[in-house]
Amino acid sequence: MTRIARLFTIKTRFEAFLVTYAIAVGAVERGVHYMQNYPGNGGVLLALACLGVPFIAGAKLIDSVKPAPAVFIGPRALTRRHSEPRAVSRSRPKDRRRARGLALPSSHRTD
Repeated sequence: MTRIARLFTIKTRFEAFLVTYAIAVGAVERGVHYMQNYPGNGGVLLALACLGVPFIAGAKLIDSVKPAPAVFIGPRALTRRHSEPRAVSRSRPKDRRRARGLALPSSHRTD
């Protein structure tokens, strides 16, 4: 079952572009049908809505297969301490002015 599932997995950016192209061709075809079946502004609005889909789906597909960032291998990269990536803190940044002994507030807002 996993071998069959791998056939439907998008692994490269080229495959993502091909799928996006197929979605765009289908959206244009559907937009043409809408404009024929609903003449006037209604058909044009439906066609424009169809044409927005490839932009959203294509962006999601291309973002999902981005390559891993390149790793710089420098002279100190062989040691264990430098080979591990640094932890990124998602918390609020600390006010560095207080650490230096200055008594400035972190915010100058007066509302």
